[in-house]
Amino acid sequence: MLHVLPLAFAAQVIHYGHARFPYDKKFERQRFAAMNNKMTYAGFYNDKHGVTMLARVVLDGWLFGFIPESEDCAGWQLGQMQGLTDKVEAEWDKYGNLPSRLPPELRERHTALYQMAVERAREKGWDPELGEDE
Repeated sequence: MLHVLPLAFAAQVIHYGHARFPYDKKFERQRFAAMNNKMTYAGFYNDKHGVTMLARVVLDGWLFGFIPESEDCAGWQLGQMQGLTDKVEAEWDKYGNLPSRLPPELRERHTALYQMAVERAREKGWDPELGEDE
């Protein structure tokens, strides 16, 4: 799951080693906003292999109709991806996070989408076996 630090975090203090230093809330808000503006998602079709965490959010966004299949989220900022993630997670909660509990139409769509993603990933060299460093 993608997590973005809440702005409430900026109202606290940063720990530097053993010392605690208060910092400028306005500066930190601006820094977090700038960071979020610079960090964008490459998009499903430009993703490393198409089955990363964010790629699966896009697949599930397509599955549940939150975004059209013509939208691969290329250039989306982290906040936008977090919003889509929240919607997807809320929808999956309705089905116990299990594809087997999806209605038949959605289950078939899920199978087709993920089959396409896995085939694309394997073409890009993805290996579903985890390496020792993963």
